[in-house]
Amino acid sequence: MSAVYSVKEIYIYPIKSLAGISLNSALAEEMGFENDRRWMLIGNDNVHVTQREYPLMSQFYPEISEDKIKITFEGQTHEFLINEYLEKAIDSNVWEDKSEVFEVNAQTSKWFSERLGIDCKLVKIVKAGGRKHESSRLKETFNVSLADGYPYLLIGSKSLDFLNEKLDEKITIKRFRPNIVLSSQNAHEEDDFTTFKIGEVQFKNIKPCGRCIMVNNDPERGVIKKEPLKTLSKYRNVNNSVLFGTNIVSLNSGFISVGDEVVF
Repeated sequence: MSAVYSVKEIYIYPIKSLAGISLNSALAEEMGFENDRRWMLIGNDNVHVTQREYPLMSQFYPEISEDKIKITFEGQTHEFLINEYLEKAIDSNVWEDKSEVFEVNAQTSKWFSERLGIDCKLVKIVKAGGRKHESSRLKETFNVSLADGYPYLLIGSKSLDFLNEKLDEKITIKRFRPNIVLSSQNAHEEDDFTTFKIGEVQFKNIKPCGRCIMVNNDPERGVIKKEPLKTLSKYRNVNNSVLFGTNIVSLNSGFISVGDEVVF
């Protein structure tokens, strides 16, 4: 394989299920890119709150500047310090994984509760090992962030192109919340990658990513539609799972940048 494979886009999603941030370069760590899904909202049951139940969450836009995260929602803003959290640990869950998290502060939780119309807290995962995820396929356990499963999601550009050829209303890659978008040659070839290097970082492919109703949420408007899940299910349904993009892990820490070649 030649240098036609290169990094086209890099995204992080500091708070689970809120909008993402496009970056030119990012520090890859075991748990995912630095500041990627280290925070999430939890309800009174201490379980994660996502766009699946609250599509409006896609309309909260984070920005990172120096030591702060600023959130903008419908013209209103709120900010908190990246390193701040209260000392009392909370036992939470992300799907089947137990997760030790800490509330950021009461004011931030109140701000989100008022805007979403639910009682919720903003919490942070503080240390590697605060959540572990076991790969049933590999029989390996990974230290992960608050992402649904694995630390990184990789998508090839041709996979989206192929899908858009079938859709009446074209969509952007933002529907699928990738971390790394590659310029690729063939649709869904990323499913078959094994190990590869980008920039300073060696990555390992774990498995293609099964998708849920969340990809039908139009991130520009926060409205659930019928596509693209309806169309994808016609040609990407494997064992009752609709696949798009692939889950990967990093084998070391280091920086990757837009324009970096993928070395196999």
